Amino acid sequence: MAEATITEADNGRLAITGDLSFATVPRLWNRWRSLADGRQALDIDLRAVQRSDSAGLALLIDGLRRAHQTGQSVRFFNIPEQMLAIARVSGLEEMLPLHQDS
Repeated sequence: MAEATITEADNGRLAITGDLSFATVPRLWNRWRSLADGRQALDIDLRAVQRSDSAGLALLIDGLRRAHQTGQSVRFFNIPEQMLAIARVSGLEEMLPLHQDS
């Protein structure tokens, strides 16, 4: 299993990499919050997520909820098909601001 990380990419997006699971996601919440503080907009790139279970989707939903509480806008880029399938089955696809790079 690949460890999950969140870093700031050169393009200003927050890049999430690795496996998002019940074992890895709890360690990401504080990092997400510290990187998100003080921003008006959050662009999250999920291109390098290798695998995800429902905990990965919960991370996105929680990040979206926190951003709305603080007036931040959020966009999720390049969501992997596995995460998108979980969002569809859960009925959450429509609430996520999803974007795909060309």
